[in-house]
Amino acid sequence: MKTFDELYVELQGKKAYADVQSGTTRLLQQGVHAIGKKVVEEAAESWMAAEFEGRERTAEEIAQLLYFVQVLMIASDVSLDDVYHRL
Repeated sequence: MKTFDELYVELQGKKAYADVQSGTTRLLQQGVHAIGKKVVEEAAESWMAAEFEGRERTAEEIAQLLYFVQVLMIASDVSLDDVYHRL
């Protein structure tokens, strides 16, 4: 189990290392448009899971949404502090 902050640090490391085998690296290389489409997809899946699939499935979908949101943050050079400042 990891925290939101730990995930962000991990993803920053993947960007810095640029391992071509990493799905995160490949997604970052595709850019903001591709990442944004994944954010929208996962948001919809989170909503549908909450409506029809129960708590466990909803948690899984939200975890995926948070991952893609953080990848979008990194691709857009938005830090955790930038976001926390606006919460």
